[in-house]
Amino acid sequence: MASSPCSSVNFDSGLEIKTRSVEQTLIPLVSQITTLINHKDKPKKSERTQQAIQRVGQAVSVAVGRFVAVGEAIAMENEELKEEMGMACFEARRAGDAIAQLTDVGTAVTPPVDRRTTVFSDRTGMVKAARMLLSSVTKVLVLADRIVIKQIITSRNKVLVTLEQLERVSTFQEFVQIFSQFGNQMVEFAHLTGDRQNDLKDENKKARMAAARAVLEKCTMMLLTASKTCLRHPDCESARINKDAVFHRMRFALEQVMEIVTDARPCGETKVLPLSIYTGIKDFKSNVEGLREGLYLLPHQALSGQLEAVVERTEDFTDSAYTSHEHREGILQLCQLARQDTDQLITAWMEAQSLNAKEATEEMELSILKTCQSVYELRRELHKVAVGRAADLLKLHAEHLPLRALKASGGEGNLEAVAEYARTLGEQKEQLVETCRLLCHVSGTEPLEITCIHAEETFHVIGPQIISAAQTLALHPSSKIAKENLDVFCEAWESQLCDMAVLLREINDVFEGRRGDKRAYVSLPRPGKHSANLKTVKAVKLDAEEQSTIAKLGLELRLLTSDVDTEVEKWEDQEHDIVRQGQSLSSMAYSMHLFTRGEGLLKTTTDLFHQAEVLSEEGLQLCSSLHTFSTQLMDEEKVVVLSEMEKLMGLCQQLQMGVRTPVQGKTATFQKVDSSIQNTRAIITVVIYLLPVCNKIVRKYKSERSNLGSPQSWRERQSSTPVKDDVLNGKNSNGFGVKSLEQHMANLTFLESK
Repeated sequence: MASSPCSSVNFDSGLEIKTRSVEQTLIPLVSQITTLINHKDKPKKSERTQQAIQRVGQAVSVAVGRFVAVGEAIAMENEELKEEMGMACFEARRAGDAIAQLTDVGTAVTPPVDRRTTVFSDRTGMVKAARMLLSSVTKVLVLADRIVIKQIITSRNKVLVTLEQLERVSTFQEFVQIFSQFGNQMVEFAHLTGDRQNDLKDENKKARMAAARAVLEKCTMMLLTASKTCLRHPDCESARINKDAVFHRMRFALEQVMEIVTDARPCGETKVLPLSIYTGIKDFKSNVEGLREGLYLLPHQALSGQLEAVVERTEDFTDSAYTSHEHREGILQLCQLARQDTDQLITAWMEAQSLNAKEATEEMELSILKTCQSVYELRRELHKVAVGRAADLLKLHAEHLPLRALKASGGEGNLEAVAEYARTLGEQKEQLVETCRLLCHVSGTEPLEITCIHAEETFHVIGPQIISAAQTLALHPSSKIAKENLDVFCEAWESQLCDMAVLLREINDVFEGRRGDKRAYVSLPRPGKHSANLKTVKAVKLDAEEQSTIAKLGLELRLLTSDVDTEVEKWEDQEHDIVRQGQSLSSMAYSMHLFTRGEGLLKTTTDLFHQAEVLSEEGLQLCSSLHTFSTQLMDEEKVVVLSEMEKLMGLCQQLQMGVRTPVQGKTATFQKVDSSIQNTRAIITVVIYLLPVCNKIVRKYKSERSNLGSPQSWRERQSSTPVKDDVLNGKNSNGFGVKSLEQHMANLTFLESK
C-alpha cells in the first residue's frame, strides 16, 4: 500500500489490496475525492469553480450508484457474502449521497444569506464522507475478489476429483472419456489462474504462480501418455513408477497454486526463500553504507558476521567439482580481500566512535568505498562463474545426445545400453541442478530466484522420469505408446533447457542494469478496421493437448523477442521509427507467446488473430519506414535493406491473409493458430537481422557527418529529393504508439473518471 496511488487514504486496516485490478479501479475515485477535498480555500468562490465542484460531486455519485448496483447483484448471486456485501454497498451509497449533497452548490454563486452546509463550509464532513466511501468501495472490491478466489478453488476441486478418477481407471475407453473431461477442466483452470497471475501485485507470488502453472502445463501431456502406457502395460513396474510420479507432481503443483491464491500455508508455515549470495551482499552493503548516517546503530561484530555468512555460501562455488582451479582461486582471493577491507573499516569505525564523532571520518569514508568495491568484485566474479558455466552447459547439451541414445537403445530393447545412458543423463542432471543453484545465488531479484529454484526442481524430477520411461520402452520395444511417452518426457527436458536459456538472459539483464521482465502487450483493434474481417470467426480456447503442442513454438518466439530487445538496446536513438516499430512487433509477439502458455491478455483464438493482424500492419509500417530509410543509402547498403524489406513485406502480407481467411472446425482453427505463430516467428527473425544492419549504417553515417539530419550528408545524388529531418532521424508522427495505447488501457477502469 505504501507505493499505491491510493496510499494516502486511511483504509480499513483489515482490507489489504493484493491485485492490480482492485487498485486500478480505485485510482479514478481517489483522484475525484482528492479534487473535492483539496480545492483552494479562498473566501469567495467563482461561479465556474462552484459548477466544477458540483460536476465532480455528481460524477462521483453516479459512478458509485453504478458500482453499488453491480455489488448488489453479486451479493444476490453469492449467499455467503450477501450480508457483508450488502452492508458495504449500503455504506458506499450513503457516502456517495453525502458527497453529492455537500457539492450541490447550485448553478449560481451562493448568496451570503444562504446558510446551507456545502463542501466549502464543511470540509470536515467531506473528509469523513470520502473516507467512508473509499473504505466501503474497497471492501466491496475485496469481497468481489473473494468470489474470483472461490471460482479458482471450485475449478481446482473439479480437477482433483477428475484426477483421482483418472488414477483409478482400468480401461482405455473409460480413460479417454474421463481425460476429455479433465482436459476441459484444466483449460478452465489455466485461464482462471493465468488471469490471477497477471493481476497479482506481489512479484514473488507472480513468479511462484508461473512456476506452478508451468508444472501443470507440462504434466498434463505427461499424464496422458504415462497413463496410456500404464494401461497398455499394467504389469510393468517402471511404467507405474513413471505414472505415479506425474500424478504426485500435479497434486503438489495444484496445492502450490492454492497456497498463492488463498495466501495460506499449511500449519501456519511461512514461505521463506533460501538466502542467496546476492541478497547477503545487498544487505551487507546496505549496512556498510548506512554507517554514514549512524555510527552507533550497529554492533561491530554485525558486519563481520554478515560477511562471513556470505563467504560461507560461496562454498557452493568453491566446493563444486565443476569449478575450475582458476575460478576457485579467484573467488577465495576476493573473499579474503573483502575480509581485509571489512576489518579496516571496523578499525576506522571504532576509532571514529572513540572520538565521539557524529559522522563518518575521512578515513572511514575511504574504507566504506573500498569495502563496497571489494564485495562488488566478489559478486561480479561469482556472476561470471555461474553464468559462464550455465552457458557452457547449454552449448554442450544442445544436441541432446543422451536423450537420443536413450530413445534409440530403448527402441532396440537394449536394457544394458539404457542403464549406461541413464547414468550419463543422471550426471547431466546433477550438473544442471547444481548450476541452477549457483544461478540462484547471483539472480539479482527474488522472482528470478524463484524461477531458478523451479528450474532446479524440474531437472531433478524429470531426469528420473525420463529414465523410467526409457526402461519401459526397453522392456516393450514394439510399443508405440511407450515410445510416445518417452518422447513427451524428453520434450519436457528440452523445453526446460530452453527456459534455462531465457532465464540466463534475464539474469544477465538484471546484472547489467536492464530489467529482465517484459510487460505483456495487447493491441486494441482500431474501430471499424479489424472487427469486420474477423466478425464471423468463433472464439475458441485451445485444449490442453493443443496448448502443449504450440508451447514449444511459443517458447521459440519468446527467445526471438529477447534477441530483438538486445538489438534495440544497442541503438543510441531509442525514438527512431525502426527501433520503435521493432519494439512494438516484439511486444506483440511476446503477448502471442503468452497465449501459447495460456497466460496474458489474449484469451481466445479470436484475440490471437486480432493481435496477429495488428502485428502484420505494424510490420508493413516498418516496411514503409525501411523504404524511406533506404532512399538515403548508397547502392550496396540500399540493396541489402530493400531485399530484407521485401522479405518482411511478403511475410506480413502472408500473415494478414491467413488471419483474415475464415475457417470452420476445431482442427482448422488450430492449424490457423499454428500458422499465425509460425509466420510471426519468421517476421521477428527478419527484424532481428535488420536491426543491427540499420544500426550499423546509422552509426557509420553519423560518424562521417556530424549532422545526421541533412539529406545531402547521406547521399548527394539524391539531394534533389527533399526529405525532412524527422524522416532521416526516424521520427514519424503517424506511427502506432505503444505509450498512447498503454495510456488508453490504463483508462479502461470500472469507475469512470470525468
